[in-house]
Amino acid sequence: MFAEERKAKILEMINSGNSVRVSELSKLFNVSEATIRRDLIELEQAGCIVRTHGGAVSNTSTNFEPSFKEKQDKFLKEKEQIAKKAASLIEDGDTVTIDSGTTTQFISKYINAKAVTVVTNSVNLADELSDREDIEVIVTGGLLRTKTKAMVGPVAEETLKKLKVDKLFLGANGVSIKSGVTTPNIVEANTKRVMIEGAKEVYLLIDSSKFDEVNFSLICPVSKIDYIITDKLPKDYEKYQHLGIKFILI
Repeated sequence: MFAEERKAKILEMINSGNSVRVSELSKLFNVSEATIRRDLIELEQAGCIVRTHGGAVSNTSTNFEPSFKEKQDKFLKEKEQIAKKAASLIEDGDTVTIDSGTTTQFISKYINAKAVTVVTNSVNLADELSDREDIEVIVTGGLLRTKTKAMVGPVAEETLKKLKVDKLFLGANGVSIKSGVTTPNIVEANTKRVMIEGAKEVYLLIDSSKFDEVNFSLICPVSKIDYIITDKLPKDYEKYQHLGIKFILI
């Protein structure tokens, strides 16, 4: 198991309301107690936990992650319009990666282009596109996160590393000039980074409530984004423009 996956699992255990002990985690993950202590130190430095004598407890903050259902009904109109705008940018013959998310899932409803290849780690989106004979769908595989309906981790990343696409439509939980594009889960953030590496153009799809929100895991600096599709410009949008980022408003 990778260190990032191990830390993510430790966080999940703590966030479920359990306190954890170093000795127990060492046995559970089959690593040394020194390794577990390093994990806990890094998680505490990130503001996610509070270390205690021999273990750790929760410190709910940037690592809070609402479930897919909890996010689904928020800013619903804006999310669908953002996705519709994104779909209009897909051209005949394009290869695109569509990230899992409550905004990106709507893209499937509005793709009018023909001979499109869609790569996705979203089980919902893959199912919605399964009846489209004019669209080739490649599903990444990987560990399915029930909270976000996203397939993530090494299996998904190995698939993504082998593919180069024209456009990526990326979801995130927060974006700020200072802290970058972020999401609560370490493993999911890493899978999103691999998506970015394989795309010629990166489109970030976020409603305006996500501006200046900061979550635990960094996906990428803002400078890695080419376009932001949103419903309203952020207050400091000129700083984004200075970095070469273009805004597309619904």
